[in-house]
Amino acid sequence: SHKSSKREWKPLEDHSCTDVPWLLLFILFCIGMGFICGFSIATGAAARLLSGYDSYGNICGQKNVKVEGIVNSGLDLTHKKYVFFLDPCNIDLVHQKIKSIALCVSACPRKELKTLADIQKFAETNGSTLCSYELQPSEYTTDPRAAKLCPKYPVPESAPIPFFHRCAPVNISCYAKFAEALITFVSDSSVLHRLISGVMTSKEIIMGLCLLSLVLSMILMVIIRYISRVLVWILTILVIVGSLGGTGVLWWLYAKQRISAGALETQIAKDNLQALLIYAIAATVFTVILFLIMLIMRKRVALTIALFHVAGKVFIHLPLLVFQPFWTFFVLILFWTYWITVLLFLGTTGKHPVPNEEGFVEFRMAGPLKYMWWYHVVGLIWISEFILACQQMTVAGAVVTYYFTREKRNLPFTPILASVNRLVCYHLGTVAKGSFIITLVKIPRMILMYIHTQLKGKENACARCMLKACICCLWCLEKCLTYLNQNAYTATAINSTNFCTSAKDAFVILVENALRVAAINTVGDFMLFLGKVLIVCSTGLAGIMLLNYQRDYTIWVLPLIIVCLFAFLVAHCFLSIYEMVVDVLFLCFAIDTKYNDGSPGREFYMDKVLMEFVENSRKSMKEAGRGGGAEGRELKPMVGADEE
Repeated sequence: SHKSSKREWKPLEDHSCTDVPWLLLFILFCIGMGFICGFSIATGAAARLLSGYDSYGNICGQKNVKVEGIVNSGLDLTHKKYVFFLDPCNIDLVHQKIKSIALCVSACPRKELKTLADIQKFAETNGSTLCSYELQPSEYTTDPRAAKLCPKYPVPESAPIPFFHRCAPVNISCYAKFAEALITFVSDSSVLHRLISGVMTSKEIIMGLCLLSLVLSMILMVIIRYISRVLVWILTILVIVGSLGGTGVLWWLYAKQRISAGALETQIAKDNLQALLIYAIAATVFTVILFLIMLIMRKRVALTIALFHVAGKVFIHLPLLVFQPFWTFFVLILFWTYWITVLLFLGTTGKHPVPNEEGFVEFRMAGPLKYMWWYHVVGLIWISEFILACQQMTVAGAVVTYYFTREKRNLPFTPILASVNRLVCYHLGTVAKGSFIITLVKIPRMILMYIHTQLKGKENACARCMLKACICCLWCLEKCLTYLNQNAYTATAINSTNFCTSAKDAFVILVENALRVAAINTVGDFMLFLGKVLIVCSTGLAGIMLLNYQRDYTIWVLPLIIVCLFAFLVAHCFLSIYEMVVDVLFLCFAIDTKYNDGSPGREFYMDKVLMEFVENSRKSMKEAGRGGGAEGRELKPMVGADEE
């Protein structure tokens, strides 16, 4: 098998289509998604959502058909284009709708109306009747029914929401109750007001700081290769100091307790002493193990540093890689917008207007339409995963092209576009299959999480504990699969094999280099985490400096939190690309060292930084070999596969 596998890795020699059936399946699924959208528009949901409808089932701005058993239905509302709620602040959070009669009116009240007389005057001057259809403007102040059929006054100043013809109060404090239900810690709306006004007054600063975090992330991408060695040393020193310090403190506390406990022979003192002793011993064991791990891993850390260095070079050769997160984010936002729009359509779909207990009209889903929701949700997860997987495949393709091109001058003009082109022509099926596998794990996890939240109040600790365990297992599985998928895409990019073959090949290589994989994932991830912390701290510090002149601290807490969250997200997007590049480089490096040995005809493809690493490893190997004994013999068989 060794010979056949030698033949198999042919970097970039031939391109063939992979996993075509899966691509067809994915296309069919997308057609289904389109059908849901078309269906909901065809049943009038789009018109109802965009134009709005009143409590009697009439769509505003058009002629309507009469609904059986409902008064005021079937009106001609061509001139009344806006939906007006009589009591807009009465929000039912459980059913997520406004509990108020809705009417179609020709204009929203642009200033506050304090009494019924004001409402009557508004109706006479602007021709916009804000009370229910059966009342004439002249009857507003005289008719006893006005109390129920007219808006709750004072009527707040309203303006139409753009695109969705609804009148919404201009002053948001009306929704403070709604916000409070979401944010329980804000007890009075004045705090909420001050927070919102704080964000509004410092919006220029917030924008500036968000931009700063972007710039910092880009700078970090370029300089991380120069500071990677420093970062590793900082990490090592921190770990050593932390573990030694912790152990030392525990032993010191134990000794102190021992001396003072000589006088007090109580049971509690004895228990405390014993507990401290156990903690101190555990900490000592942990420290010793940690030191041993660091000793074993020290060679492999050198590989991590070398890979980081090469990853930095990749970004200089392929500067467009930096913008990869932007495209992905942009496409995801477009897709999510579409998804939410269709979701809102589905919410107002349903042919059948049903009178509810108050005698108003609601639109209910009938029959099999209820299951469209599920299809739509699966679509959200699968297509989002598909878009993310496309990003991974594009990055993998570009980095593989870079690594396996001997003359860097002969690189295609933009390896990224070449990679995208390859992805679209040959490998969409593989990406669809990989993302589907992740979806299969994600959906049960989401269902379990939903059940877990439903069980919150119930006192069934055992069931909830088991659920929690299942959720954790699925989460771990998802993480492992994501990592394996990433490597499978790299193998596909190198060999043009289908998903399962690629995953198997990649898995074999990863198992052969298990210790290196562990080193790269622990040390590498920690370095990137330090990078994220660095960016968030710098942005936060700049924020404190700039916001400091606003002395009222409650006001600038929120802008600062917003800025730090944004900085973290930006840093995460950029550095996750970096992590991807390092992972792809590692797989390429492992394949390179496995099948090439630097002899004529089997030259290495690798960068000189990695070459130095291999040379150093060989030197230390020879020394170990000369030293003789068990160690030399142990390392001998590994020369071909994995240079230490």
